Amino acid sequence: MTTLLIPLTVDPANQTQVLDMLRDNIHTVIRTLDGWIATNLMATADGTRIVIHSQWRDAAAVRAMQTDPRMVAYYPKLAALATIEAITGEVVHAAKA
Repeated sequence: MTTLLIPLTVDPANQTQVLDMLRDNIHTVIRTLDGWIATNLMATADGTRIVIHSQWRDAAAVRAMQTDPRMVAYYPKLAALATIEAITGEVVHAAKA
């Protein structure tokens, strides 16, 4: 399984709008993509950060998502409201209660 973390920096005035965009994209595009397992969104209380935590079958599924025409069209809309970073890696340790 491959984990994709995407920290976004946003103007606090835009955090709700960006979260709405992300939720809509998850439900209309991401859910339809082969290899997608789960996505969680985390928002900071001060409104300046959002972190997307997404799990995929493998790195190839992440690359396919990133080049899907719907995502290519979506990125500029998101980038207009947020500074985007992307971190892809494998989980090397997990602990649960």
